[in-house]
This record gives sequence, structure tokens and C-alpha cells, in this order.
Amino acid sequence: MFLKRYFLLLVCGLFLAFTAFAQNAHFLHGKLIDAASGAGLAYGSVALCNVQDSSVVDGVLTRDDGTFQFEKSVNGPFYLLARYVGYQKKSVSLSQAQIAGDSLVNISLNAAAGRLNEVVVRDEKTILENKADRQVYRADQFLNARGGTALDVVKNTPSVTVNAEGDITMRGSNGLMVLLNGKPVQTSASELLQQIPANSIENIEIITSPSARFDPDGKGGIINITTRKAVQGSAFTASIQGGLPSVRDYGNLHQPLRFGGDLTYNVQRGKWNLSLGGSYLRNDIAGRRVGNASTTIGNVFTAFPSDGERSYIRYNYTGRAALTFEPDAQNAFSIGFYKGFRSQSRRADIVYQNTKVNTETGQNVGRVTYFNSNIARKSSDIQLANFDYTHTFDNKSALTFSFLYEKADLDGLTTNLNLAEPGRQTLLQSTRNPSANPLTAFRGRADYSVTIGPGKLEAGYQYRDQLQKGDFEYLNLNFETNIFERVPEFSSTTRVTNRIHSVYTQYAGKSGKLEYAGGLRYEYARRVFVAAAADTRELNLSNLFPSLSLNYKLTDVWRVKAGYNKRVQRSTNSELNPFPEREHSETLESGDPDILPEFVDLSEVGVVREFKSGSVFATFYNQRIKHVVNRVNSVYNDTIINRIYTNAGLAVSWGLEVGGNVNLTRRWQLYAGGNVYHYSIKGALFKGNVPVNSSSVVYNVNANSTFRFSPTLQIQGSVNYLSKRVTAQGEDSRFLIPALTARKTFWAGKLALSLQWQNINAGLLGSNKQRITTFGKDFFTTTNYIQETDIFLLNLTLNLNQLNKKSKLPTSEFGEREF
Repeated sequence: MFLKRYFLLLVCGLFLAFTAFAQNAHFLHGKLIDAASGAGLAYGSVALCNVQDSSVVDGVLTRDDGTFQFEKSVNGPFYLLARYVGYQKKSVSLSQAQIAGDSLVNISLNAAAGRLNEVVVRDEKTILENKADRQVYRADQFLNARGGTALDVVKNTPSVTVNAEGDITMRGSNGLMVLLNGKPVQTSASELLQQIPANSIENIEIITSPSARFDPDGKGGIINITTRKAVQGSAFTASIQGGLPSVRDYGNLHQPLRFGGDLTYNVQRGKWNLSLGGSYLRNDIAGRRVGNASTTIGNVFTAFPSDGERSYIRYNYTGRAALTFEPDAQNAFSIGFYKGFRSQSRRADIVYQNTKVNTETGQNVGRVTYFNSNIARKSSDIQLANFDYTHTFDNKSALTFSFLYEKADLDGLTTNLNLAEPGRQTLLQSTRNPSANPLTAFRGRADYSVTIGPGKLEAGYQYRDQLQKGDFEYLNLNFETNIFERVPEFSSTTRVTNRIHSVYTQYAGKSGKLEYAGGLRYEYARRVFVAAAADTRELNLSNLFPSLSLNYKLTDVWRVKAGYNKRVQRSTNSELNPFPEREHSETLESGDPDILPEFVDLSEVGVVREFKSGSVFATFYNQRIKHVVNRVNSVYNDTIINRIYTNAGLAVSWGLEVGGNVNLTRRWQLYAGGNVYHYSIKGALFKGNVPVNSSSVVYNVNANSTFRFSPTLQIQGSVNYLSKRVTAQGEDSRFLIPALTARKTFWAGKLALSLQWQNINAGLLGSNKQRITTFGKDFFTTTNYIQETDIFLLNLTLNLNQLNKKSKLPTSEFGEREF
């Protein structure tokens, strides 16, 4: 009954929005364009003048695309007078059809004969901009990310942390949603962010209090990536990067390679806009792992310490194309295509020393030393196409339809070789774990927005459909036949279907010093998991997701804000598959087909202080996560730990996030952000048999300081620090990443050369390593992941024409999530 009432309210909101849609009036509208190129002229002046006495009746400024509209209905006789800096002014007579709004008024301006010489104005760009529901960070101000990926940019923000394994969290939560130019992308945040070139990004927006218009996915909040924009005419930007040889030898089989490049080309002619983009990145990393694990089964205690190589060979390439057609100021069509391939090969060549002891007698009952070579390869090959259409009505209301189709081939192969020590000539075991996990996906949505009173009413509907079929095999070599045989215990076929219907409505406006936004989203989601065509698990969910955001301007420099929204973190297919996958010699990994999504309540209240040379903000927040999912351990046998994804109970965080930037002098800029929170988790594991009750205080600091020696030379030092934190069954140690970057520009800023010193250690700091420990009544594991430090990179960037219009290049909607 509760859901029915709120669903009725939601439908009423949709009805009001589309009723307003039916009440469109006709107003005089047109476009101001450059006579030579046909490009729209932004922020030009257009005056409506009386024919009889040339008096000005009304005046407007053109929008970003050069379009304009007069709010009040006009009868005439009138003419238009248009002005734009650097162009000749022009007056245009109006027909009755144009006055009535039945036809568009195009005004072409010619460049003035005497154009002003170029004037260069230099100022220090600010890193941070505070808005009502988000913080906006300029990507190009983080020099340590040049030539890298979006992940290298976002880890500099106070909300986001990245650990040694590349896992990304936002305010301590490992689930977050990624938007690309405002469009939702259903993908693993870490995998997606590692594909987008940092050089193509304009801003990173951390949205901590999202409105109902956004998908509720992502328990930590939303990261919106806005790409660089394109000018009228044409624009080209390209970057190449190469890594210097490794400073330290980790005893790895292969030396790491690091090189890559990316480019973006945009051309706009009149009503057409074509965007092309491509990138390639090879980003290997050397390293080692040192671990110790033990199990107790009955009266036998087994210890198996380990030491050896743990390195990565990683590369990806992408190609994107988008074509936009705007026949007039009211209609816009966009079609896009995407092709992406990503490959990762993780090598773990480890020496194990297994010892068994009888706990009652203290007698050694077994000892063996062996070498395990474990290589886990996985790749994703994704093709997708999207289509968008937007119609803008005369009253500035807009109706948008969006469609996306995706096909993805996701493959993996894990190989295990156990060889006797010393010598490594005798083969003890050989296994293979191939997998094929193809998917198809579709998203369709319709959104409508209209201005009503002092604000905007928005409403919409969305349908999401995803089908994924999996084939996972575990093959063991038969020494007698020399044939790999299928092991049914670790092999499976799966089929997962996710279908989600959602409707929303929200209203946002401003009254005096108060900005406000409130909305409600309703979703019906159906998840069906089928294992081996015999075991079917179905989950049907019907939920409301309210949101509220307030922003009040106390003075010219002080603002306070508050927000609340409800979110959900849906389970990935790997978290659902109950069949174990042999990820490593000492581990199996499996999911739970009955796992429940995490439901999250996010609340925050904050203050912002603006001043002449910068700004600061502080936000106090609370997160309550119901059915929190943890990867926990249990004993499979004496030398194998089973890692299982399961609901662990209720997790609660109370935290304070602060950040700010200040220009200390004209040459010296400081940016710093931090987050401290108290995290607690209470619940039970393994059907209530293992209680969970742990808590700790966690903090992270992300900061940089930039000194400009001259207009063309600057140096920036940065640090990312994450303190130790508790987990459901243990703790993770602290993690430190310092960096130093020098940047020199040439050719009036069109060419830039950067030298980066990443993961600074210098034998002193203990950088880029993290110890992860878990324990229970019958097991203990601790692993120290030691990754490469003191990496030197050279990056060269060419930028012809500064880009300044958002490119709408598509990206993977679903497939990368399963990579």
C-alpha cells in the first residue's frame, strides 16, 4: 500500500510534466551565426526594435550554440538588431511568420574589417569549484595524471581513494557510479576509469547528493567525467607517453613496458559535428608479494608462507566516433559508435613452503616446498552503438530520447603450474581455468523537462535489459593420458538476466537565497540467475528512491548546504556465481546466488567559504549500508582458502570531508583535501554462524602544491595517503603514493612536455605497498603487495585549438563491469 501511494504520486508528477508540455506557446526564436563558417555565436546581443521609432522593446543574449528566444509573444511590426564583438552589426526585418514563431530567424554576421589584435590574459586557474550538489575539479590541474587515465585524476579528490590492488572507494564505500558527460555507464568504476585518457578530460565532478534524475546505483555516490570540448571549425589534440627503464629490479620474468598515446579530432561545419577519438596505453607494473597463511583442521595446523613475483602486463585500446546533426535550434540528433579492447595478464610466480604440525603432540607430520606459476589473463572486446534525439520546444522545455545497444565478449584463462623445488623440473600439477562470458545489453530512456514557476520540473522513464551467459571450466591435466580433463566441481554454465523499469519526477528551483531540489524515483527490478540449467534463483524488487538537496547563501562568501538520497548497489555476476574459480594456488573465489543488493541512506550537511584567492569546504556526512557485501574467507582444505562474496550485515559511517585550494602567491598554489570517518560493521557471516562486530577510524589525504617558475615552466608535488582500515575479517594497512611533475610549454602553450616521477620512494618512504590481513577461528592470512616505485615517464602533448564543446563520444555501458 505504501509503494502504491508513492507510485501514484510519481505518476501524477509525470502527468503534470507532460501537461505542461502540451501547453507550449509560440515565441520569436532564431540563431546568430558566423557568415563564413556557419557556426553559432555564443553570448551575442540581439535586440527587438520597433519599426516606427527604432526604440528597443526587448533584448536577449544568445546561448552557447548561438540560439536565442524572446520570452514574450510579439505582434509587430518589429525588426532585430544583432551585435557581436569583432563583427559588423546587422539589422533584420521580420515576417509575420517569424514574429509568430512559425519559422526560425537566422542572422549571419560578417567579421569586422579591423579585428583587434590578440590579447593574452594570464591568471591562475582554480582546481576546485563548489556547487550545490557536487565538487568540480579541473583535470588539467593535476599534473601527476598527465598521460595517464581518469583513475589517476579522480584519486586526487578528497572523496576518492585507490588501494594497491586498484580498488576504488568513495567516502570508504567501494561501490560508486560513473557518468560520462552526464550519461550513466553501468560498468566497474575502476575498469572504466582506467580506459579513459586523462588528457581527454576537462572536469571531474564528485556528486555526493545526486537527484532523482540519476540512476540510484552506486552506494558511494557518483563520479561524472566531462570530456574536453570542441570549437567551431576544427580542433585536434594528441599526446604520446613513454616510460624510462625501471629503477629497481624486482626479479620479474619480464621487464615492464610503459608507453601510449591518445588523440581527439573534431570538425564542425554548420549543422554537422563529427568527433573522432582513439587511444592506446601499455602500462605494465613490476612487483612482488610476500605472504603467510595458515589453517587448522582438527588437530592439524598447516602453515604455508610464500614469496615471489606478482606483476602485470596491461594494455588497452579504444576507438570512438560520434556524429551530431542540429538542423535547427529545436532539434538535435546524435549517433555514436564504440570499439574497445582491454587485456590484463597477472603473473604470480610464488615459492610455497608448506608445513603440517600435530597440535596435540607438536610433531611435524608433513613438509613440502614447491613453485607455483599462476597466470590470470582476462580480456574484454566490446562494440556498442547509441542514438540520441532532443527536441527543444518554444517555451524552452525539452524532450530527449536515448537508446544504447551493446555486445561484449568477455574471456579469461587462469593457468596453474606446480613444480617441485629445487630445480623446478618435476611437474606436480597443471590446471587451466578458461571462461567465456558474453553479454548483450540495451538501455532506452525518455526525459522531459519544463520550466514551471521559479524552477524546473523534470520527469522520465527508463528501461534497462542485460543478458549474460557464462561458461566456466576447470581442467586438470591427467599425467597418464596427458589430456586436460574437466572437473565438474569447479565448472559451470550460468545465465543472468537483469531487467529494470524506472520512472522519476523532480523539481528544482530558487527562492531568494535558497536553492532547492527534491525528487522521487520508483524502480521495479527483476534478477534471474540460472546455474547449469537446473538451479534458478529469482529476485524481484520494488523500491522508492527519494532525494532532497538544499543550498542557502548566508552572505556573499558563506554558503551552507544539506542533502539526502537513497541508493542501491547491485551485485555483479561474479558476486552471484556460486561455483569456485581457482584464482591462485592458495585461493578459490565464489559468489552467492542469493546475495541481496546493498541499500544505502546518504545524508550530509556542509559549509562553503569563498574568498578572493580560493575556497574551502567542509561536509559532515552519514552512510548507512544495509546488506553490506564483503568478500570473506573460509577454509576449503588445508592449503586452500575459499573467498566468498556474501552479505555481512549493517555498515555505518560517520565522516567529515574537507578540501580547498588557495593561491598563496601569484606563483604558488596549494590544494589539499581529506576525509576522516568512523566505520563500523555489525552482522553475521555464513548463515549467522560467525558474528561480525568491528569498527575503526579511517582517514585519507590527497594534496598537491604547484609552483610556477615562469609562464611556461611549473613543478607540482603531490601525495595520496590512505590510513589502515578494518574489514569484516581483518584489516588493510596504510597506502602511500607521492609524485613529482615538471611541465614545460612551448609554441604559445600549444606544445607541452612533462616529466613525471611517480610512486616516489627513494628507499625511505615505504610507498606503493599494502598489507592485507584476514583471520578467523581456523585460518589466518596476511599478504604484503609490493609494487614498483620510482617510475619515470615523459609525456608530450600537442593541442591545436583549445577544445570547448562537450564531445559526446560513447563508451561501454555494461560490458566493462564484468571485466
